[in-house]
Amino acid sequence: MAVGASGMGNFGDHQLGIYLQGMLQGTRPEITTDLGRLESQAAGKLSAEAMGYIVPSAGSGATARANLAAFDRWRLVPRMLRGSTERDLSCTILGTPMPAPVLIAPIGVQTLAHPDGELATARAADALGLTYTHSTQASHAFEQIEASSKWYQLYWPTDRDVCLSFLQRAKAGGYGVLVVTLDTGTLGWRPADLDRGFLPFLKGEGLANYFSDPAFQAKLVKPVAEDPAAAVMHWAQMFPNVGLSWDELSFLRDNWDAPIVLKGITSVDDAKLAAENGVDGIVVSNHGGRQVDGAIASLDALPAIAEAVGEQLTVLFDSGVRTGADAAKALALGAKAVLLGRPLMYGLALAGQAGVEHVLRCFLAELDLTLALSGYANHRELNRDSLVRA
Repeated sequence: MAVGASGMGNFGDHQLGIYLQGMLQGTRPEITTDLGRLESQAAGKLSAEAMGYIVPSAGSGATARANLAAFDRWRLVPRMLRGSTERDLSCTILGTPMPAPVLIAPIGVQTLAHPDGELATARAADALGLTYTHSTQASHAFEQIEASSKWYQLYWPTDRDVCLSFLQRAKAGGYGVLVVTLDTGTLGWRPADLDRGFLPFLKGEGLANYFSDPAFQAKLVKPVAEDPAAAVMHWAQMFPNVGLSWDELSFLRDNWDAPIVLKGITSVDDAKLAAENGVDGIVVSNHGGRQVDGAIASLDALPAIAEAVGEQLTVLFDSGVRTGADAAKALALGAKAVLLGRPLMYGLALAGQAGVEHVLRCFLAELDLTLALSGYANHRELNRDSLVRA
């Protein structure tokens, strides 16, 4: 278990370590500790195509901007003299023990940021005891991921044979929770990619899970290696799946005997339907603003959803989380844990596994110190009274 779990120090101790290295050894962090500046620092490492894919959002970018602005509308109200010397951020989410209420969000085609891609991110998560979520659109297959705690994120293909094979491989590979992304039945309108004519999957990038899958391979006339273009086009025929309905969730329950989480919920009505359909959790998320332009900010959707279904479902959160203070606000508004995405890709671009670890350590330290300075011994004490609207 990583430092920061109960009885093993605080994540905030990382701050003192940075100061000691600077003052006693004359070494400074090569990657900024200002998580809001990571994007600009990573821009010098990423290609124009990679930067255009990872950073921008759908349409005018209004949803992505709204995600960030929503956090500024809430202010923490620190409390004093409450004895928060030792903090305990540990928790158990859907049967998965965690040292902190932070998970690695599912992110596809990570080799755009670094050749090691998901392998490096999973190793970084493992080094801190955090849970890694593996994307269907990964550059490395299920079986290549080495992490003690891992969940699987499904982009539900139109081909049920392939879908079933994915579920079976994930279960055999030790993935403990199924996260089903609902908001990407097809791609959103993304001008940054469109203007470059750039979609990495059409070059075969981010398709490792498909190309290594026996059910997928069985549908091809020739092996992937002999006709990769045909394999890519076969993927393109099964990826758009806008025809899904609530009735089809029974297929997942029949073929997955562990917790199921629905990702992409921003409507209270949909959250209630998720509860009625017997899933175990939801991720309040708008895909980081990458799908619908002008949509509700995820944080704006969170309080009402948590109030409506928080007693029935495990409510998780992503979209717009950049700092530890952001995480504290989401937890106060009803999330049980947050998923961190884009900042990790910037760390990955800057220094591979070490860069991802740096971002995670800084993020956890800031969350821990935010709790300490606000008078909380653990994140479970956070609630709506911890915040005011600005």
